[in-house]
Amino acid sequence: MRQGNLGRADRRELRALNQQERNATREERGLQNAERRLDRLQALQSGGTRLGRAQQRELQRLQNSPQLRERLQAHQQQLAPTQQTRQSAPNQRAERRAARVTAQQAQAGRFAAPFRAQALAAGQDNRTVRRALRLAARAAWQRGAYARYVPWRSGIYWPYAYTDVFHYTFWPEAYEPGYWAYAYDDMFDSVFFPDGAPYVDYAEGPYEGPYAAATTGSAPTTGSATPREPRARQDVPGQLPQAAREVCAEPDKGVAAWPFDRIAQAVRPSPEQKALLEQMEAAAGEAAQRLKQACPENLAMTPSGRLQAMTLRLQATLDAVKLVRPPLEKFYGSLSDEQKARFNELGPEIGRNEQRTAASQQQGDCGGEKSGLSGLAIDRIEDMIQPTAAQLTALDRLSDALSKAVDTLQKACPTTIATTPVGRLETMQQRLEAMIEAANTVRPALDDFYASLSNEQKAKLNRLSRTAQAN
Repeated sequence: MRQGNLGRADRRELRALNQQERNATREERGLQNAERRLDRLQALQSGGTRLGRAQQRELQRLQNSPQLRERLQAHQQQLAPTQQTRQSAPNQRAERRAARVTAQQAQAGRFAAPFRAQALAAGQDNRTVRRALRLAARAAWQRGAYARYVPWRSGIYWPYAYTDVFHYTFWPEAYEPGYWAYAYDDMFDSVFFPDGAPYVDYAEGPYEGPYAAATTGSAPTTGSATPREPRARQDVPGQLPQAAREVCAEPDKGVAAWPFDRIAQAVRPSPEQKALLEQMEAAAGEAAQRLKQACPENLAMTPSGRLQAMTLRLQATLDAVKLVRPPLEKFYGSLSDEQKARFNELGPEIGRNEQRTAASQQQGDCGGEKSGLSGLAIDRIEDMIQPTAAQLTALDRLSDALSKAVDTLQKACPTTIATTPVGRLETMQQRLEAMIEAANTVRPALDDFYASLSNEQKAKLNRLSRTAQAN
């Protein structure tokens, strides 16, 4: 409001307030100048300079000033936490080094650890068991192999998500028992390790050999790839390779991925049931289109970017499940008991060639510490970027977020496979929701930690090595 519109009393009050503000500003500037003068005189005196008589009197006057003493005490209180942090930083680092994840913990602290133990108990070498190429489910079945989890192909996260979700719904016996365990493990590994997870070294895990062709695609070409699936050459950093675009072009032929003909042959639907089956087919086609649209335009080069790309793919896959689940439930509910029994028996021959034991049908023990996922990644980050005391605090928050994300997946990790397609698709939805929740738990802490880093530290974190770095 302009002064011309105020009454006389209001104008006097406004002028008084303005004068008080000017006086306060002059007083603050005077204190700042006096504080700088005090610092200067004290520095000269401590440096051995002999002060003149006038300077000595001025120094004594400034030191006896109540206002300056209050300001100095306030500064000391503000600096105390920082000084304490600096003094305790060496002790904190020593404690952190003592709590490092050991090779044994890294090996056992993973969702896939029980399946490695099963293979070793059966006298199987993981390098031999998992030597098969990273193929889509039907291609693997044609070679007489169980379908395996493929984490990345040419920069596309979970390239066969569409077919795996729905094939697993119909034919879980044709997938390796540890499929979801490896999916959970790789979800965390892929965020931080673009050229392969450290448990390749520690745990003799699932990605020896072929893993070189199944990384995030954001790392330079190193090592040897498998003969039948060479690593895509990346000429322009951040540009999605042509092979990735081909994967996105058709999610394993879209609707053709569904065994609609075999379903119809098995259940011999009535006209009403056939109409419901057609509704399910239409939903499957729409789901394939949505997943196709969710393919990234660029290659993620940072941990935050990889996490975002993964979350978008997971969300698109969840949307596909939510599209298909209602018509599947409606169709399945319309079937007679005899039709349901025939529907439940659909599946490729690979699922019947070998009698699965009760143990192999289990999904593994989801409990226990998962230090091979959260702790090992944090250790490698600390080794690589050498964070400051303030950055260590942010790194601890990231560690806590990773632990909470692991807990989320543990709670959504069933130990048995549902016996009906409807039950398995419901479980699939729960798994996907848990993975998205886990990703959203990690993202804020990861973004905050990444923002606290220098450009040099960010460059190192973008290419976090699977090999521990020397301090």
